[in-house]
Amino acid sequence: MRTTTGWQADPSTRTLRRTTLQRRDLRPDDIAVRVDYCGVCYSDLHALHAHKSDTDGALVPGHEFTGTVSEVGGAVTDFAPGDPVAVGNIVDSCGTCPMCQAGQENFCRDFPTLTYGGSDRQDGATTLGGYSREYLVREKFAHHLPAGLDAAAAAPLLCAGITVWEPLRALAVGPGSRVAVAGLGGLGHLAVKLAVALGATTSVISRTPDKAGEARSLGADRLVVSTDAGQMEAVRDRFDLVIDTISAPHALAPYLRTVAMDGTLSQLGHLGPVTVNTLDLLIGRKKLSSAGSGGRPSTAAMLRFCAEHDITADIELLPSSQVNSALERLERNDVRHRFVLDMSDLD
Repeated sequence: MRTTTGWQADPSTRTLRRTTLQRRDLRPDDIAVRVDYCGVCYSDLHALHAHKSDTDGALVPGHEFTGTVSEVGGAVTDFAPGDPVAVGNIVDSCGTCPMCQAGQENFCRDFPTLTYGGSDRQDGATTLGGYSREYLVREKFAHHLPAGLDAAAAAPLLCAGITVWEPLRALAVGPGSRVAVAGLGGLGHLAVKLAVALGATTSVISRTPDKAGEARSLGADRLVVSTDAGQMEAVRDRFDLVIDTISAPHALAPYLRTVAMDGTLSQLGHLGPVTVNTLDLLIGRKKLSSAGSGGRPSTAAMLRFCAEHDITADIELLPSSQVNSALERLERNDVRHRFVLDMSDLD
């Protein structure tokens, strides 16, 4: 076994404590990654709150990170020590089901192995995430980090970035498309950047009028205030795609009304139950969809696109020793727009 240092959940306090972690020995198709920067996702906060005891298995969050290859297994052909690398929230899949064969490992019928809180497909061990100084991952589930992307600000692309990229590409957004992004947080600000770079006329829908300047600075043409009935009526049946990144439960009807005929509302932020009046879909042949993460080909394409268009997340970089403070602030929504941890203080 290999050892490294990381931040593990303490179920008695619902906080993370620094500790020594054990990793598997390097397998032939593994690369060892020195984790340099790890994004803090709202999923990490949910996992920490849900973790009740060590009988659940050790919990080390973190599923969007960048780093440097430090060692490779004997069968590795695509990476060498020193290569910049990026890893997202999926680190394995069955590889044989139709979804995996189509390059959509995120929809693996046998369920993908998650970067943390998953079960290793070979030894059954609980996967421990990127809030650590070293991570071992199969070569095929790692990505080369393109030159020119800031390694810290690129880390959230491996979760928030790919989550919004999936519907944008699946629905063929490009020049002439009319896109609205509901919510301007960790997901939303990247959705705006990517939609604008794809050539879409892009709007932001927010309950906060004060975000108008920020929306324009990201490239959006306008901000529509969701609590202003007149403004919402003015954009009725307007958008080919509405990307809904709002994390709290909310009514979908007001957003469906802004979708154009044959358009789509892609619900990304709140993944719980929703209620939809069929008439809100029927009138205009509107569609309701969702997305989450992405397969290996899509993730690689997203990283290349971001490098070509100089797109990264807007982040606040903190030493990993401030991880508990970051999670507390995230719960209060006190972040613009993503926390990233600098893992070098774990040396």
